[in-house]
Amino acid sequence: MAFALYTLIQAAILCTNAIAVLHEERFLSKMGWGIEQGVGGFGDDPGVKAQILNLIRSVRTVMRVPLIIVNSASIALLLVFG
Repeated sequence: MAFALYTLIQAAILCTNAIAVLHEERFLSKMGWGIEQGVGGFGDDPGVKAQILNLIRSVRTVMRVPLIIVNSASIALLLVFG
């Protein structure tokens, strides 16, 4: 079975790492996705862009320490089992 469960987990880890390293000032603001872009009025439904920005900020805030642990465990498993 070439496409195992571990490969799916590793792909999810890599995608989460990619979201976590996006820098708002250096990368996202150049694309027009800066901090000021996600501000809406009171009672307004946030658009898709604002929800994606909130997801990026949340992943960076909440997943910082767990990503370090999961990345370390993933590297250790690759070193041990090849």
